[in-house]
Amino acid sequence: MRRLSVPLTALAAAAGLLAGCGGSTGSQATSKPANASASVTGTVNVFAAASLQKAFTKLGAQFEAAHPGTKVVFNFGPSSGLAQQIGQGAPADVFASASTKNMDQVVSGGEAAKPTNFVANRMQIAVPPKNPAGITTVADLAEKGVKVALCQAQVPCGATALKVFDKAKVTVTPVTQEVDVKATLSKVSLGEVDAGVVYVTDVLSAGDKVKGIAIPDDVNASTIYPIATLTGSKNAATAQAFVDYVLSPDGLAVLTAAGFAKP
Repeated sequence: MRRLSVPLTALAAAAGLLAGCGGSTGSQATSKPANASASVTGTVNVFAAASLQKAFTKLGAQFEAAHPGTKVVFNFGPSSGLAQQIGQGAPADVFASASTKNMDQVVSGGEAAKPTNFVANRMQIAVPPKNPAGITTVADLAEKGVKVALCQAQVPCGATALKVFDKAKVTVTPVTQEVDVKATLSKVSLGEVDAGVVYVTDVLSAGDKVKGIAIPDDVNASTIYPIATLTGSKNAATAQAFVDYVLSPDGLAVLTAAGFAKP
């Protein structure tokens, strides 16, 4: 029996060594998931131009499906107003603007850095389905008695419409100037005006509520949409993941289907 005591002691020591090695390996294994857990989860607040509403709502749902445990909360509105809110400290994680000018404002204020231009949008004339005023050209918008709705001049859709009028060498006096493109389009769909100048994407998303009148390329104008995470984000990992999703082939496919073009 005494001969067995040595091997048993050795076995016990070996078992102790193996246990120690196992503990070390286990501790390294648990540290890796801990590092990886800076993962995509929680709420991300996205401030986005009103013209992105339909496409981004779809992208938000797809993003949440691809990343269980996330929630995308949108604040849609005029890019100029959203930039102002961000500058005043509104709790936002991502900004998608319909104008590089408004994004530059946010970047110069230190609220964002290194934005990416991801899509472009062109203008189109929107009229009620039966087009009672018989609008066919940009010049028709300048005719006496024609009621036109535009976005406010400081809003990207308003500023871009003014570029169209400048190129077409016409002076259009709107009967109303709305806070964003959705409000402008609403005036048309409700029949309160004879025409509005909005984005191609908004005419497309409105379906049969309005009719689109194309603007010739030589007088049309476009605007570029940049997107960026915000430096004050409380959920930077999820914010970046959402931006990456927008820029991915899946994200761009949704935007292209909505009528947006490459920048």
